[in-house]
Amino acid sequence: MRAFELTAPTTVDDALASSGTYLAGGTTLVDLMKLDVLTPRHVLDINGLPLRGIDTADGLRIGALERLADIAAHPGVYPAISRALQLSASQQLRTMASIGGNLMQRTRCTYFRDVAMPCNRREPGTGCPAIPGAHRMHAILGTSDACVATHPSDVAVALVALDAEIRLAGPDGERTVELARFYRTPGDTPHVEHDLRAGELITEVRVPRLDWAANSTYVKVRDRQSYEFALCSAAVAVDVRDGIVADARVAAGGVATVPWRLRAVEAALRGKPATEDSFAEAASRAVDGASPLPQNGFKLSLLPRTIVRALLEVTEGSR
Repeated sequence: MRAFELTAPTTVDDALASSGTYLAGGTTLVDLMKLDVLTPRHVLDINGLPLRGIDTADGLRIGALERLADIAAHPGVYPAISRALQLSASQQLRTMASIGGNLMQRTRCTYFRDVAMPCNRREPGTGCPAIPGAHRMHAILGTSDACVATHPSDVAVALVALDAEIRLAGPDGERTVELARFYRTPGDTPHVEHDLRAGELITEVRVPRLDWAANSTYVKVRDRQSYEFALCSAAVAVDVRDGIVADARVAAGGVATVPWRLRAVEAALRGKPATEDSFAEAASRAVDGASPLPQNGFKLSLLPRTIVRALLEVTEGSR
């Protein structure tokens, strides 16, 4: 790790007036600094900022510095979000990590994290060794010739499914951005991962009220039961009335370069019986436009099966 200056602003205005890299839980930033993937000269410890609190009075509002463990344990949090948080990391990490930091975490691609290797995300124009190399864990959706790395956040998948927004504060004032539009697929600029502008800071996560989101879940498939990132995951919420799907929300993780909203699957579910056959037919739309590589083609069948599993789980009492 290289030498850096550390300061601790106590107000949002002070943080925005300073130039540096924000540090919250540090569960991603510190690791990348140790590897020399990130080498900030000035680090701003923002843990003293008033960006905490969970409000469920009308929808859900979460301060950006709330810890994952506390959010998961809150009784007013939708099940898909709580479950995604519980499955995201060990208890120790969930106690340290903040929701804002989790949404901003960098890919776990081993080539990105190895400074001896080229990587378009780390050094634009150097190439993507994952494409001809080891890519079993990598994306089949939202990829490009420049990058096939998956987005690592579990809770971002659940939040995207539930139409979450994030509140941003910056030198030019405040703005609200739909989380699904915040993340960017790699295209020709894989180093541009999101729509965070220079000097901006996530201050709050907002999820609109959706009463039937109580019927939601998050299913994560991985190589081992814990301490592992998703090979494939699905966040679903379903409104079933008289055995018919009235509405649905579906998003996937572990298979795309960003948290991947599956609107075609949602549309195929609406108006259909809440049965395994209907779920399987709708879930087949999940891989529309997929571009698998030799080692990750199994995700073409794993993703629909994961969605069906999640749908069956969340509708068990209404079928």
